[in-house]
Amino acid sequence: MAASVKVMELGFIQKAEPWRLRSAQFPSKVGGRPALLGEVGVPLPEALQCGVCSQPLAFLLQVYAPCTGSFHRTLFIFCCRDPKCHQVSENRCFKVFRNQLPRKNDTYSYGPPLDKPPPASEDCISFQLKCGLRLCRVCGCLGPKKCSKCHKVNYCSRQHQLMDWKLQHKLCCEQFEVQTVQVPDHGFLFPEYELVTEPEETDYLHEDSMGMETQTSDEISSCIESSMDDLNLNEEDLDVVAKQETKEDKVFIRFKKLISREPEQVLRYCRGGEPLWLSLQHIPVDEDIPYCPCGGKRMFEFQVMPQLLNHLKVDSFEQSIDWGILAVYTCSTNCNAEKCYKEEFLWKQDVPGVTM
Repeated sequence: MAASVKVMELGFIQKAEPWRLRSAQFPSKVGGRPALLGEVGVPLPEALQCGVCSQPLAFLLQVYAPCTGSFHRTLFIFCCRDPKCHQVSENRCFKVFRNQLPRKNDTYSYGPPLDKPPPASEDCISFQLKCGLRLCRVCGCLGPKKCSKCHKVNYCSRQHQLMDWKLQHKLCCEQFEVQTVQVPDHGFLFPEYELVTEPEETDYLHEDSMGMETQTSDEISSCIESSMDDLNLNEEDLDVVAKQETKEDKVFIRFKKLISREPEQVLRYCRGGEPLWLSLQHIPVDEDIPYCPCGGKRMFEFQVMPQLLNHLKVDSFEQSIDWGILAVYTCSTNCNAEKCYKEEFLWKQDVPGVTM
């Protein structure tokens, strides 16, 4: 019996009506506030702090990814907004969480979500879950802190309370129903998009890979040798350098070749598949991927591509958030996460030669 071929799903962003990106629609999305899945075990603010600077993390994206044993299942990525925390090989500025629910649950309908916008009275940003938990007005994560004056708005941290106070809340605190006030842009959230996926075409992958092995090797080797003409190296040193550079360059050329068919892809999803690395540098070995606390081995599930950075408005004249590949690894046993948001593992590979 032939082995089953794992299908790679490519993710693309597109604009969508806000109601399509709410929790009841089970969206995959980038930016904005997280569309939380389960209402039990929502991460505490301490769990959503940067491991480098201890500041609140911003929601980056979520992927709705049901699998065997989990009717509803979503993975969430959060990241630090401070470029100084995004050093080479530093992944503590990211956090990944997994949450899942059975089809029959206390929050959502047993049937599929309605494919139409809710009534106008319900189509607004809500900072309170059905279970009564309040969310932060700035980031949309759990908000255990209340404004001490009006007691009508909640925050995850003092930092976000100050941010909202300076921008708007000091003007309306205790004056009128603050829930009806349009939430301002605090400059903390990433731009919001829907994340849609489609299967990657496979008919050209094998052909391209074989062509690169034969076509580019001689060209790259020749280029390397010519660039070494003015250096005082013996033939043995040249051979070593040429072989090393050829392997590195071929990996990057393969990366560029495979994404050239769909250059707008921002995500590659294939649970149990293999990441598409852009370099031979800083590729994890088995020992680098920690086991899940349940004892299960973690496996690759999806990767975030560097193309996403073009849509996040993080460019700066001095420093910017940057990455090459963000590879997410999750528990291979898909251990129970119905009453909690279980933390998973992210590996960051940087673009070769880029330093912060």
